[in-house]
This record gives sequence, C-alpha cells and structure tokens, in this order.
Amino acid sequence: MSLTLPPELTWGLPEGGELGPEEDPPCPHGCKGRFRENMQDVLAVLPSADDYFLLRWLRARSFDLKKAEDMLRKHVKFRKQQDLDNILAWQPSEVIRLYEPSGFCGHDREGSPVWYRIIRGLDLKGLLLSVSKQELLRFNFWSLELLLRDCEQQSQELGKKVEKISTVFDLEGLSLRHLWKPGVELIQEFLSALEANYPEILKNLIVVKAPRLFPVAFNLMKPYITEETRRKVVILGGNWKQELLKFISPDQLPVEFGGTMTDPDGNPKCLTKINYGGDVPQRYYLRNHVRVQYDHQATVGRGSSLQVDNEILFPGCVLRWQFASDGGDIGFGVFLKTKMGERQRAGEMTEVLASQRYNAHMVPEDGSFTCMEAGIYVLRFDNTYSLIYPKHVSYTVEVLLPDQTSLEKIEKF
Repeated sequence: MSLTLPPELTWGLPEGGELGPEEDPPCPHGCKGRFRENMQDVLAVLPSADDYFLLRWLRARSFDLKKAEDMLRKHVKFRKQQDLDNILAWQPSEVIRLYEPSGFCGHDREGSPVWYRIIRGLDLKGLLLSVSKQELLRFNFWSLELLLRDCEQQSQELGKKVEKISTVFDLEGLSLRHLWKPGVELIQEFLSALEANYPEILKNLIVVKAPRLFPVAFNLMKPYITEETRRKVVILGGNWKQELLKFISPDQLPVEFGGTMTDPDGNPKCLTKINYGGDVPQRYYLRNHVRVQYDHQATVGRGSSLQVDNEILFPGCVLRWQFASDGGDIGFGVFLKTKMGERQRAGEMTEVLASQRYNAHMVPEDGSFTCMEAGIYVLRFDNTYSLIYPKHVSYTVEVLLPDQTSLEKIEKF
C-alpha cells in the first residue's frame, strides 16, 4: 500500500510531509547570555560551550533558566560518572560487538548521521545473560558520543551546524519476546538517560515495518520520553522504502532500505556499517537468569492450586508474567473464564496456554500472551500433583495496553 503521509497519519513531519528547518520558541531577551553566565563555573568541563550546545538545554526546558541550569548541572555529574570524556577510547565486549543490532550508516538529506536499530536481531535476554546492564547502557552512550562526533565533522565539512541525528527503527520481527520485563526496563532506563543528558539531538525517529504489536511496545516507552520526542516519531506504511527517500538520498541509504548504497563487496545490507544481531549463543552466558523483584508472594498448599484473575477489557492487550517457586517445581497455565463472577476449575475454562510443570525453583520463568478477546484471564499455579509439599511462589503479572494513537495508524496501513 502506498503511503503519501497526510497530516493525520504522520508524526514528526510538518503538514504535507515536507521536511523543514527547526524553529525555536521565542527566547526571552538575553536568556542565552544569562544562561552562559550562570554556567561559567562548569563550561570548561563540557564538550562544547557554543550557543548551539547551550540552546539544546534551554529548548529542553522551554527556556526556563532555573530548570535548564539544574538539568545541565546534573549532566555534568553524569558525564563524570560515565567518564564520557574518555568513552570513545572504550571498546565494547565481543558479544556486544557481534550481537547488538544497530549501526551508523550514511547521512540524511540535511547532513545528519543516521542511526539504525534492527529489532528482529535483538536478543535482549541473551545480551543481559552475557554482559551487565551497565555495559549495555554504556554501549548506547558510546554510540551517542560517536554520533555527536560525526555531527561535528559534518559541521566542518558542510560549513553549517549539524547537531541532530536521524534514527531508523526497523521493527520487522517485533514479538512478545521483546517485551521481556528486564529487557524493557533496560530500554526505559536508557530512554530516561537519553532525555536527561542528550536533549534535542533527535531530529526524527522513523519507524518502518511496524507490526500490530508496536502500539503495545510504544506504550511501554511513552512515559520515558518527552512529548517533544513523541512528536518526532514518524510511522511509515507499506510504501516505506519510497517514503524513506524523503529523509535520506538514495546514495546514503542501503539497498536493504530502498537506496543504492552497498558495502564495497556489493552487500545490500551494508554489514560493515550496520550490525543485524541475532540470537546470542549460550557460550557467552555468564549467568542462567537475571535477578528480578516480584510484586507478590503466595503459598500454594499441597494438593491445591492458586488462581490469579486478570480482566482484559479489549482485544490486543498483552498479559505478561514472571514467577519463581521455592520448595520444588510448580505447574503453570493460562485460562479464559467461561462464566463471570465465580471460581471455575481448570477443566471448566478455556485453556489458552497449556498447563505444565516448570522448574521455577531452579530458573525463574517468564512469558507473555496477546489476548485476542476480552474477558477474565486466569493465571493458574498448580500444585495438585504434590500431596506432601506446599510451594511458595513469587510472581509479577501485568496487563500491557496498546497506545491508541499508534494503533489507529497501524490499522489504517
């Protein structure tokens, strides 16, 4: 389906889908000068002290001098904690270099570097079992600093200020495994750090090949990005390769994404620039599970079961759970009630996830399920097979709602 990007289907583009120069809100007289004067004691330790750099912080706080100063002073502490002045000398570990699916490739039509994120090759669980959360965050900060260095080089080569980056999110293959709670929390932590320490550097966030699960995933991220950043999200439909050329000229866009750029050997994916990731081999694993905090604890008596009801109000919601047991294995299954307002036996309900026994006393379990109809979904912990030992269960259950705005856009495609 061809997508012409009318205003009601476009995020981040001015009316008509045309790209244009960014306009700042009115700046009170002399505010940049006063901001510079207020920050004199830390300017020497910042990567830049020009007006463009200072304007980023003022824009991020709507030119409120006090809030902008507080934000920048917190960033100074962050730079020291993360050793950002020396981070470009840092090298990621082998597993990140091989399996973190992202890369920088080419420049957009205004000269900004383009950062690609490839979701189908993202194995969040494998990465978090192989390296620390801090190293994965550091990799993303390292990537941002590389992008900003490229902006400086582009500014010199083009003779104009380049201070923003374009991002392309290839969401083909987005699935329930990408909604794994510890992985989502890692992304949320990165987004919070991005907004707090790299304000106003994102020009747009271009989403291609968005599946129906995207509105749920986006809703998990929305609280961690500003309204201004949300407005920069552009969802492209079935004609995305042609529409992407409005942002990036063909010679700067890989053949894989609709352009003419290839690697020196002719590879259309530009593998020397973009890492497409993949499942992390278990030989890299340093641990067999990621430590999590659970919201609830309960004892499932010998020969009995525990039912946890969750009301789903409309189709498309995702039911997500994590659990661990103590005292032995535990049975687990998901059911849909056929009668409201009363407890039902497992055999009286519709089975949506077959019940089976899990060694959750050895390795915590997690999972998710997309609810295709409204109703009461029951998570059932089964200890009916044990006539001697009770089981202690720790668990977290969440209902993930889709973002309605993006859901409407996806459905129109």
